[in-house]
Amino acid sequence: MRSICVFCGSNQGSRQAYAAAARALARAVARAGLGLVYGGGSIGLMGVLAESALAAGVHVTGVAPRRLIEREVVHRGLTELHVVESMHERKAKMAALADAFLGLPGGYGTLDELFEALTWTQLGYHRKACGLLNVEGFFDGLAGYLDHALAERFLTREHREMLVVEDDPDRLIERLAEMQLPQVSKWIGPGET
Repeated sequence: MRSICVFCGSNQGSRQAYAAAARALARAVARAGLGLVYGGGSIGLMGVLAESALAAGVHVTGVAPRRLIEREVVHRGLTELHVVESMHERKAKMAALADAFLGLPGGYGTLDELFEALTWTQLGYHRKACGLLNVEGFFDGLAGYLDHALAERFLTREHREMLVVEDDPDRLIERLAEMQLPQVSKWIGPGET
């Protein structure tokens, strides 16, 4: 693993713990000797993550749609910035640049990007690990939903285990680097578990 893509909020949220987690993750990325790929934003957790990673000496690559540049919410001091035309291109470019994916707290966009990357792993389009940094239980409800989907046989155990959830950034990066992902996805057919 050489680089990790982080999806996170363009807001900082209601707790200081979220920004602190973004800073801690940036330091963990630096300690692991990885590059950071993210959405290119200068605001919210994205801005905190980028600033902290740059301060720690991390090569930070942003991927931003032209529309965000026009709104002036793109970080201008990144190591590298890729400008794309759409959100679809953004996700594809980030997937091409990263070896693993990680979600910090965020909203719809964060979950959209993370779950698309996770689905691409499930379908065999790539074999890249996905994880969540569970800051003060932020993703407990989501993990519970996925466990429910497993119990109701909408996910297999193999597919449920494709998403690593940790509350320590160093441990999360370590687990993502160690993941053994399946070569071919196994689909659940009628009567299968």
